[in-house]
Amino acid sequence: MDCLFCKIVEGSIPSNKVLENEHVVVFHDIQPAAPTHVLVIPKKHIASMNDVMADDIALIGEVHLAAQEAAKRLGVDESGYRLINNCGKDGEQTVHHLHYHLLGGTRLGALTSLSDSHKS
Repeated sequence: MDCLFCKIVEGSIPSNKVLENEHVVVFHDIQPAAPTHVLVIPKKHIASMNDVMADDIALIGEVHLAAQEAAKRLGVDESGYRLINNCGKDGEQTVHHLHYHLLGGTRLGALTSLSDSHKS
């Protein structure tokens, strides 16, 4: 398999890890979009949110628990953070391995340029 994130999981591509357990890896994004920007990925290859099966629900829970723990370790749990999953072409998914972006460390702007719902 030629999956960038699977190579990070197996260790053939290095990453700056924040957390790793039996099911999940959390590592710093190499092109951060916020002062705190890490990726939260399951070790199991799942191409996208559309490919999550009923058998994967417990794993998705593990991913969310790892995101919580990473936010604590990175010091953004109290101030707030955003957890984003991009799915498909229009969702701007660029790596086809299920992952979440955890962003924080500053006040984050609107979710998209199409919406002003989160502007001050």
